[in-house]
Amino acid sequence: ERLVVTGRAGWMGMGRGAGRSALGFWPTLAFLLCSFPAAISSCKILKCNSEFWSATSGSHAPATEEAPEFCAALRTYALCTRRTARTCRGDLAYHSAVHGIEDLMSQHNCSKDGPTSQPRLRTLPPAGDSQERSDSPEICHYEKSFHKHTAAPNYTHCGLFGDPHLRTFTDRFQTCKVQGAWPLIDNNYLNVQVTNTPVLPGSAATATSKLTIIFKNFQECVDQKVYQAEMDELPAAFADGSKNGGDKHGANSLRITEKVSGQHVEIQAKYIGTTIVVRQVGRYLTFAVRMPEEVVNAVEDRDSQGLYLCLRGCPLNQQIDFQAVRSQAEGPGARRPAAASPAPAAPETFPYETAVAKCKEKLPVEDLYYQACVFDLLTTGDVNFTLAAYYALEDVKMLHSNKDRLHLYERTRELPRGVAAAARTPGPGPLLSLLVLLTLLPVFC
Repeated sequence: ERLVVTGRAGWMGMGRGAGRSALGFWPTLAFLLCSFPAAISSCKILKCNSEFWSATSGSHAPATEEAPEFCAALRTYALCTRRTARTCRGDLAYHSAVHGIEDLMSQHNCSKDGPTSQPRLRTLPPAGDSQERSDSPEICHYEKSFHKHTAAPNYTHCGLFGDPHLRTFTDRFQTCKVQGAWPLIDNNYLNVQVTNTPVLPGSAATATSKLTIIFKNFQECVDQKVYQAEMDELPAAFADGSKNGGDKHGANSLRITEKVSGQHVEIQAKYIGTTIVVRQVGRYLTFAVRMPEEVVNAVEDRDSQGLYLCLRGCPLNQQIDFQAVRSQAEGPGARRPAAASPAPAAPETFPYETAVAKCKEKLPVEDLYYQACVFDLLTTGDVNFTLAAYYALEDVKMLHSNKDRLHLYERTRELPRGVAAAARTPGPGPLLSLLVLLTLLPVFC
């Protein structure tokens, strides 16, 4: 039985291969602070974290003459946390930040009293700058650097959406519980972690309420960058306010673009041949990625590969039986089945026939995305999950390299009595084939 990975365990791989000095751990601390879920929406600790990182990014182990500037930034950071203390009383990120500030001030011999500093603004390229600078190193373009004289790379796709449904890099489709913080991706180049929370109090139905993506420092291409999205907050920039990879020559090989304000963001990481799509549909987030197999498998500790969902899928004890759910949902007024929900069913969920009809409007092909849509309407009663399944399939169409594998179907499909009539559009085709077969049967006998 596979162990459930906690939020902290999921980030254990962040520092691998970083090669930082003892004093160089403080940027990682700032990123760690960003990775904890915010418990209270009015808590502004993420803003404090972002401003501190903006003021200190680009600095590594500060030299003696730089210590006063670093201490001033720490005091500003501490002041920001004090201002938000009242609304952050129960927030884990807030308490982590307070303790982290104390440790850093002690290590750098900073006094609590003294001057503070304003966050240092990062210089961004002009508005008319191209997506990729002409002097960008070749190594910052994956296809040019790694596959110049060989065949094109084989791209893979992973997606997470709904209550929640996972499509792995190997095209396995699973419906999972996975409440809390879970790692989606963890390799030498980036980490992705999601936090899934109950859709309604007392319900076992969960959906993604927070997403954290860390792009690791890579040669002369990009600085380490964090992107974080939460419910009702889908930023069009990284945590430090920038929209590219930093100050290095190949910085524009990492770009973030807002497609639809507050609803759709796309991140291009050309230096690793990766495209990430993040959406907010209703109150919850969806995630989709296109990544070369070479990058997927780029890990220093292969034993840890089983820890993240996009590669190995959900642990068996976290998976939900799709067919059992559909079988128990047969008939009008059906409730959420006990196998998928030990907690009370969410109120005002859709009857099975209604869920089928609504999903058919957006997903006419009865694949697993359609089945996921029906499942979500039965478990949540939130019609926005119909759009979540629809956009997840649209992202597959854009990101998946094998156009013959866009739709996924169950290997064994056994519809319960009465469901075929509700789920399918009646037509004469199957009946006509049966009549022809019965007519010819005496000839063959």
